[in-house]
Amino acid sequence: MPHFSNAHPDIQTWQQALPHGITLSCRACGEPGRPVLLFLHGFPEGAWVWDPLLLHFSKPENGGYRCVAPNLRGYERSSAPEDVKAYRAKHLVQDIAALINTLCASPNGSAPLAALIAHDWGGAVAWSLANQHPALLQKLVIVNSPHPGPFLKALQNDPAQIAASAYMNFLVQPEAAAQLAAHDFDRLFGFLTGHDASLQSLSTQTAAVSPDWLTPAVKAQYRAVWQHGLQGGLNYYRASPLRPATATDPGASAVQIPPEALRIEVPTLVLWAQDDVALLPCLTEGLDQHIADLTLVNIANATHWVVHEQPQRVIDEIAVFLKAPTAIQ
Repeated sequence: MPHFSNAHPDIQTWQQALPHGITLSCRACGEPGRPVLLFLHGFPEGAWVWDPLLLHFSKPENGGYRCVAPNLRGYERSSAPEDVKAYRAKHLVQDIAALINTLCASPNGSAPLAALIAHDWGGAVAWSLANQHPALLQKLVIVNSPHPGPFLKALQNDPAQIAASAYMNFLVQPEAAAQLAAHDFDRLFGFLTGHDASLQSLSTQTAAVSPDWLTPAVKAQYRAVWQHGLQGGLNYYRASPLRPATATDPGASAVQIPPEALRIEVPTLVLWAQDDVALLPCLTEGLDQHIADLTLVNIANATHWVVHEQPQRVIDEIAVFLKAPTAIQ
């Protein structure tokens, strides 16, 4: 059963068992039975990063949504299978589809999500889910998470994006979890701030000190997730071939994706922070070839961590998109 979290009195947390044996640790705000917004986090974060949006959109004056954010498979207290194959896209999509069916079930049958909102690896899951199960959601919001079509093309042909993604080849190494956890997660915090010179593609931010948003309280929230283990999150990289090719790993060079697996028919908002040094703005080029109803909003002076850096801007753009009428199918 849901209980109240110590983080904020209005945030509920619980363990949601799914029919296929996976349990997801969830956070939520707002009245059950209301239209649902579902938020998916990325690496190396957790469901808590969405708390400001859960609190905002659950208020009656902001839509009164039931706002839910799960910790994805492998994170925090969610199920974390050891087998790398358990982190392939089909299993991640299965988790979220089952969660949607659980959250949106009613005596009158399931209703679709009002919107699925996702960042980074959560976005990768969301792209696949929207392609495979469009009836489960009315709208899709993506924050700095590449659609697989442009991403594959860039990883095969764009030297700048290949260089920017080079950090992935470190994250798939067997020793990555231990190295990132050492010295109180020093390298993992460097991953967030761009100050770990060994992860060169993430070390080009100009700030000489930690960003304003990375407060001691926020660091403590990161540690609380990371202390449950890092390997689950790293297994997303290990299970996906979408990474730069190396002498020993063909990576994206060996991948082909059929056009039908790239098509998105639900109305989609893409928010793209322009100073993301890992996922370059080129990844939004050609999106309209794959998305029937696309709204693309570029956000200046923001990095991959735009949800932390400019939360009000993110909220405002999502609010406008949620209010826009949806065409009758």
